[in-house]
This record gives sequence, structure tokens and C-alpha cells, in this order.
Amino acid sequence: MPGYSDRDRDRRGGDRDRDRGGYGGGGARFGGNRGGGGGGKFGNPGERLRKKHWNLDELPKFEKNFYQQHPDVGRRSLQEVQQYRETKAITVKGRDCPTPLLRFTEASFPSYVMDVINKQNWTEPTPIQAQGWPLALSGKDMVGIAQTGSGKTLSYLLPAIVHINHQPFLERGDGPICLVLAPTRELAQQVQQVAAEYGRASRLKSTCIYGGAPKGPQIRDLERGVEICIATPGRLIDFLESGKTNLRRCTYLVLDEADRMLDMGFEPQIRKIVDQIRPDRQTLMWSATWPKEVRQLAEDFLKEYVQINVGALQLSANHNILQIVDVCSDGEKEDKVIRLLEEIMSEKENKTIIFVETKRRCDDLTRRMRRDGWPAMGIHGDKSQQERDWVLNEFKYGKAPILIATDVASRGLDVEDVKFVINFDYPNNSEDYIHRIGRTGRSEKTGTAYTFFTPNNFKQAGDLISVLREANQAINPKLLQMAEDRGGRSRGGRGGGFRDDRRDRYSGKRDFGSFRDRDNNRGYDGGPNKSFGSNTQNGGFGGGNNFGYNGNGQSNFNNQPGNFGAQNGFQPQPFGGPKGPAQNGNSHPPFPFNQPQGQQHPPPPLVPYPMPPQFPQ
Repeated sequence: MPGYSDRDRDRRGGDRDRDRGGYGGGGARFGGNRGGGGGGKFGNPGERLRKKHWNLDELPKFEKNFYQQHPDVGRRSLQEVQQYRETKAITVKGRDCPTPLLRFTEASFPSYVMDVINKQNWTEPTPIQAQGWPLALSGKDMVGIAQTGSGKTLSYLLPAIVHINHQPFLERGDGPICLVLAPTRELAQQVQQVAAEYGRASRLKSTCIYGGAPKGPQIRDLERGVEICIATPGRLIDFLESGKTNLRRCTYLVLDEADRMLDMGFEPQIRKIVDQIRPDRQTLMWSATWPKEVRQLAEDFLKEYVQINVGALQLSANHNILQIVDVCSDGEKEDKVIRLLEEIMSEKENKTIIFVETKRRCDDLTRRMRRDGWPAMGIHGDKSQQERDWVLNEFKYGKAPILIATDVASRGLDVEDVKFVINFDYPNNSEDYIHRIGRTGRSEKTGTAYTFFTPNNFKQAGDLISVLREANQAINPKLLQMAEDRGGRSRGGRGGGFRDDRRDRYSGKRDFGSFRDRDNNRGYDGGPNKSFGSNTQNGGFGGGNNFGYNGNGQSNFNNQPGNFGAQNGFQPQPFGGPKGPAQNGNSHPPFPFNQPQGQQHPPPPLVPYPMPPQFPQ
């Protein structure tokens, strides 16, 4: 079995050094319109791709087992290994799974990889890395199931770099050696950034192929030759059909966020793409959940695979995230989010993502908040690629610490220091809820997720309660009551008038719900029935005229009758982050806030935040 060695970089002289630059695949400076894209011009995407019939005896052989067990790993007893897996909530299914690593040095990565790792000042591998690296380096097929922010990108990219550096050099006309399929262009771009950072030392070229950007620069990258290609299925199908690239040399395949790709309807494209890759490849599949559709995909594409699971197999959220649910009416949310942001912006770490349901609401809320002086930016699928890249860059570097987004960014966005997530609109299912709140609490850090849950969302109440219980979170009694009401009425058939009952119980208004239920003169621009900034009712964050908000920008939430969950003996606790199981099922932490510290000067008036540049649509 060959060991690690830096590839002989002088074998082809200066040309090889010159050719090993990094490509960006069309970058942010190019515009673009819509996401996804790709597919054939005639009929269904991939219609012109024919399934290849491989003869393994005629294919060139390749090596894929490069793992050398460190002596310290070999000396660990079975009891120590089991104790580590239990502590880190790691479960393994399959044969011959290697022992997990406890330190980076135990992976025996080559020097050009370790040099980059050492610069990060990390203390130890994450659980998915500790168990995934030796498995991937052994050349085995694997399925990795882990929550967002668990370090899975490096779990497959570092073994990919080692794999590539043991293969023959690319020749003219060769396609990539490593292919990473991702559901969204945001995720694809972020994976490519990591690939460029870690592949630079060994002069590996990588490119990012996605819809919404000009094809020209991406085609040039592929024609020059790249070892690593990160792609969304639609655009890759387009290039395969037109002959701009091929997968004859691909021996390392990664399906990242496989569950999300299936949710987005990419299964036919994925199957067409995999048919173009030799069957003795190494395949790694990564997912946050393990539904039957993903299981079937694994059975079809992987051979004798080992499954690694970190955390619970069922729908589960990151336990480092404090989850707070406010049951309110739809009309109250705008006032509540402003009160909430006033508290958040007083924190030192205040980077916040606000998730909304529709593109229209994203634009309207962004416009309203910017007009009031809030440093907010909006992003959704109708934005051009140039504008989306610019907005994400402003958010990433803290120039605009509030990002308002639709679900287009819920899985693709990877910013390490997001401290708060606000679900302004609850998503259609609890799986998307978990991926939304997973934008905070990444890489073992803590975060807070605040969710507005309205009577319109009553069908998801039971699933949300299950997620909260699994993560040892306190549960709002009003949410429990809503779930109980749904259960009772679902057993009673169609009668009962649940819609009116929800109005009476939870909102006290008859104009709750979507914008279509409200007066035409209402809205964000100041109609006579405008509710933006109205008093909150029936509990929640503040309450009616008793809302304890003083002139110093501080809030007194402890003793006001309208405080969050003040009804039914629902008492707040001081915020201290998640610390294990809740002590009392009726206790619920309030949103974090700064304690008043004597006399303070009133904050300066808000000024309009400068508008972003105009981008071509």
C-alpha cells in the first residue's frame, strides 16, 4: 500500500507549475439571472446523455487506499474507541470501519495539507472528521449523516486532495478526477473556496460550475483542465451534453447535501451524471437527514458502504443552539422583529439572518428596514448572481450585519460568526427549520434561534415540539396547546371552526394571516391600518402598553405582564446558553438582553443606511 508523498513537481518542469493555478469558474464579477439552469435544449435535462457500459478490464487501474494508521491510533483499546464514540454521539454501521482519530497529526496527512491545518489554530477534529477521514482515506464508500456546521466539507475534501495527488496527471481533454455535486450555487461556491485554499499548496486546480453565471469562463476552466470540479447538477448536465467536459477520469465522487438535492428534484440529473462515471469509483454521500429516498440512492450508487452518523438519526437540531419560539399572530411579527433587533444590535456579536417565506416579503421587509436606518440587505432567487455575491460579501465581513433571506440561502450560506437566526416566517416543514437555524452555532460555537409561530403554522406544531424536545429545549405552553388543539380537532372531522378559534385564542384579531386578509391601505408604506410598530398582544416579546422599554435602548422584560410567556405560569429564565436538559417543562428562556447599567444617554437617531449599487437584472 503506497504511503503519502508530495507529488514530484519537477516531472513536467515549468509548464506544470504554471498550469497548476486556481480557477474561479466565472466568479462574482459576472452577472447572471436565475439559479439552477442547465439541462438540454431539447426535452428533459440529460436526455441526450447515454448510459455508458463499462468494461472494468479495459479501464486503467487506480489506487484509492492511502490510509496509514498512526501508532497512537493502533494502541487504543476497543473500550476507548467505544467511549469516544458514545461521548461524541457517533454511530457506525458497516464492516471494517477504522478507529477514529483524536488529533490532526494522527491522520498522517502530507505536509502540504498539515501546513494549512496548522494555520487554523484548531484543537481537535470534529466528530465527523475524526471518524470520516480514516474511512475516506481507506478508499471505502461511505455515507456521512451530520448536522450543519459539523465540518463535513473538510471531511471529504482533504482525502480528495490526497486521492488526486496519487493519480496520473491530467492530459489534454481529461475531465476532473474529483467531482462534488451540490444543490445550490452558494454551497458550491463555498466548497470551491475551501478546495482552492487547501489545494493551492499542491497546485491543484479547481472550478465551480453553476447556473446563473456566464458559461464562457466556466468552459475555459474545464478546457484547461481541473482536478476538482464542484457543480450543481443542472449546469453540469448542460456541459456534459454539449461535450464541454467529461467524467472519464473521475474516480472520487461526492454527493453533498444529498437530501436537499432530492428535495429540489435533482434525482434524474444525479442518476444521469453518475452513469457517466466508472463504477469502481469511490463515492461519498453526505446528508443531514436519512429519509428513504436518500437510503435508496445510497443503495444504488454505493458498494459495501459504511454509514457514519453523528447525533440522532431522526430529525434533530444542533444542541448548541438556544431555540425560542414566540406564538403570535402574523400581524404582530413586524413589531416584534424590530424590538428583537434593538436588543440584538446592542450585543457585541450581532450578525443576524432573518428568514422569510417569499421573495416579495424579503424585498418589502428589506426596504422598510433600510428606510428606518437598519443595516439590512436582502437576498433571494430573483437577484442576479453579481448582486447575491455582493450582498453575501457585505454580510460576511460585517458591513451589513442583518441579512434577510428566503430559503435560497438556508443551506448554502456558511458564515462562521452568525450569532442569531430569526424565522420571521416559519418554513413549510421542520427539516427546513433545522437547516435554517443551523446557520448559527457552527463549528462547536453557540447561537440563538428565535421563531415566530403563527396559527397558520399549526400543522407543523407537533414536529416542532419534537425537535425542541430532542434538543432539550424549553417549550412554550402556547405551542403545546396549539398542538393539542390540532390533535383534538383532527379527530373530530372537518367541523368545529378551528380557524375562528385560533383567532380568539392566539391573536385577538380577525385580520391575522397573510397580506391578502388585510386592508388594501395597510402595508409597509404607512396606510391607515398600518400595523408595523403596533402594540403586541397576548404575550410574546413585550405586551401592550406594559412593554418595558426605556429611553436608553434597554428593555425590562422580567416583571412586565406582557413578557414572553407570562401567561399560565410561564416564567422566563436568565439567558445562559444551552446547558443540558430543561429543569422545568414550563420554563422558557427570554431572548438575551443587556441589563440596565445606570443612567445612559439616549441612542443617536437612526439615519438611512446607504443603498446598495444598482446591478443589471
